[in-house]
Amino acid sequence: MGEFLSAFKAYDVRGRIPDELNDDIAYAIGRAYADYLKPQSVVIGYDIRLTSHTLSQALARGLQEGGADVIDIGQCGTEEVYFATSHLQVDGGICVTASHNPKDYNGMKFVREQSKPISGDTGLKDIERIAHQRSWQDSERQGSYRQQDTRPAYIQHLLEYVDTSKLKPLKIVCNAGNGGAGAVIDAIESQLPFEWIKVHHQADGEFPNGVPNPLLEENRAPTIEAIQAHQADLGIAWDGDFDRCFFFDGSGAFVEGYYIVGLLAEAFLHKHPAASIVHDPRLVWNTAELVESMGGQAIQSKTGHAFIKERMRKEDAVYGGEMSAHHYFRDFAYCDSGMIPWLLVAELISVSGKSLGQLVQERTERFPCSGEINSRLQDAKATLAAVEQHFADQAVSVDHTDGLSMTFEQWRFNLRASNTEPVVRLNVESRADQALMQEKTDYLLALMANA
Repeated sequence: MGEFLSAFKAYDVRGRIPDELNDDIAYAIGRAYADYLKPQSVVIGYDIRLTSHTLSQALARGLQEGGADVIDIGQCGTEEVYFATSHLQVDGGICVTASHNPKDYNGMKFVREQSKPISGDTGLKDIERIAHQRSWQDSERQGSYRQQDTRPAYIQHLLEYVDTSKLKPLKIVCNAGNGGAGAVIDAIESQLPFEWIKVHHQADGEFPNGVPNPLLEENRAPTIEAIQAHQADLGIAWDGDFDRCFFFDGSGAFVEGYYIVGLLAEAFLHKHPAASIVHDPRLVWNTAELVESMGGQAIQSKTGHAFIKERMRKEDAVYGGEMSAHHYFRDFAYCDSGMIPWLLVAELISVSGKSLGQLVQERTERFPCSGEINSRLQDAKATLAAVEQHFADQAVSVDHTDGLSMTFEQWRFNLRASNTEPVVRLNVESRADQALMQEKTDYLLALMANA
């Protein structure tokens, strides 16, 4: 039964079909989830992958035999399971998805009541142990099963984030990457004044145009070409389960997620003066300056959805953003959404009269950044220690909230080991000095290669 151990990760389940994840394992996970959480009722949904529906049925069977009533919301994005769990006030939710992994993978993301995350520190290891040992207790009751369409309520909720009367008739390129986002755009477009140019719009688990992961540069060309061909105002692309969205300006340039965090913080502070905004520690200067200049409170949290959500709850923060294109919203049960961000950005463009390019250009020049650079290293811990020692006598401050952050007068960097793969991730930013940022980035990469 060693296959269980390989599919369970730090935050979720992800594995290759059928050796690491199959219907039998999905059933066992359902039984284990029901045994551990003892939920009365659980929402399930599934993404557009070819194996997702049958896995979700096996999962449902396990949940029901474990005594839980199952509410199946059908094919959806991960955030629709988060929404339905809190909207229907049930005890938990599970989405069958492998997001942007290759097409022969699948997985699951789990929440408990109020859509609170279940990850390694908060029950996922217990669920793994119970499933692995098949040590669940027999349930006295068989749970029921019903299907429910929560999408209309979800669409209604999305529209509450913007004043639709202020939206201008923007021309928007959207690229769902043959994932699940297209169906939501189709459901919401009649209520918005936008003209849509739809690229790779139809859901297709064969991924005929490559795995839906807009972070890969080779996947960006179709979006960029459509923006330029149609002279669109902006472009949006999503990953497969659309909990992350990525932006392109009217010229087709990719906008770093870091600057989107600042824009969304600004959007929320217009609506909620003096609110708290949570951000990750990789790149911070732009967000902190924007939030503080508008009278808000910028709060740094460790990277990762479980940490951000927990910190947001603690601080009652209205919005939390990670430069990796995860955006979290208090009114969305503190969960991440790939739909709310573009609505807010479109509203900002409409109200400010500035293009997305103009909105971010000023911030990009003020705080140029390297973007996240991944390096595969034998010994991440030793490398971080060597880098810290190298700069120890020059740094103004050193922070270990998440990996290693070192700050100097005119530049700073964050270097952290990935939670999910054998790489370290480097981010560098400077104060209005592109050349310095580039020079320090090159220097650090060389230092790490020789450490």
